[in-house]
This record gives sequence, C-alpha cells and structure tokens, in this order.
Amino acid sequence: MTIENLIQTKTLPLSRKLTINLLYSANWANDIVSEAIKPFGISLAQFNVLRILRGQQNKPANLSTINSRMVSKTSNTTRLVDKLIAKGYSDRVICPSNRRKVEITITPKGLSLLETIDPVIDHAEKKITSQLNDNELEMLNKLLNKLRH
Repeated sequence: MTIENLIQTKTLPLSRKLTINLLYSANWANDIVSEAIKPFGISLAQFNVLRILRGQQNKPANLSTINSRMVSKTSNTTRLVDKLIAKGYSDRVICPSNRRKVEITITPKGLSLLETIDPVIDHAEKKITSQLNDNELEMLNKLLNKLRH
C-alpha cells in the first residue's frame, strides 16, 4: 500500500510524503518489535536499555550514556533502569564518594533474557525487511543515515 492510499490524498509535496512515510514506517516496525517482545514482560525501551548495557561488555554505564544511545530519546531513563533493577535484569551502584556518580550494569539474568529474545528479534527484523534484498537494505540504510547528517 502506498502512503497516498493510506492517507487518501494525491497531492503531497515530496518532502511531506517522505516524512509521513518515515513516521508511518517507524511506527509499523516499532509495533512488530514491541509485539515480539511482549511475552517477555519488558517494553521496547527497557529492551533497548538492556541491549545498550550488554554492548558495554561488562563495563558499567551511566544514565547519560544510556540516554545518548537510546533509539528513542527519553527523559525517563532513570525509571526504565529502576524497572529493570526491580526485575533483576540490571544493577546500579552509587559511588560512595560522589553520590551523583551512578554505574549501571546488566546482570546475568538480563543477559540470559537477551539470549532468549535475540532469535525472536531476528525473526521480527526479517519480517520488517523481507521485501528488500541486500542491495536495497544497504541503500536504504545509507539514505536514512544521510538524512541525519
């Protein structure tokens, strides 16, 4: 379905057409991934935090680092981390000499959860990209990166 059919108009400037298409496509992909991880009892934002912490490779991260790497920037990173701590998926250590310095790590339970979720995410990502070949995926990635620079 084209974006024109979706929003039922034919007279859109190309820039608006692209913007609507990007937003619609992002929400569509977000819905697929969110539905895939729903059975695991975590939100997409919590999943994103866990993947960031895993990417730290046993090095702690602070809230600022996590927030800067989030796919969707949010002001509630502290709350996301608190929920992950409550579920046993991450840990927080407050520096005794500087209480503003907070180090956050992923726990073995969090790593295990991600290992379980990884194939489910792989399947969701393949569903999202199934209509594109490798050359098209590469080109689309290049074009999207070009938009942000």
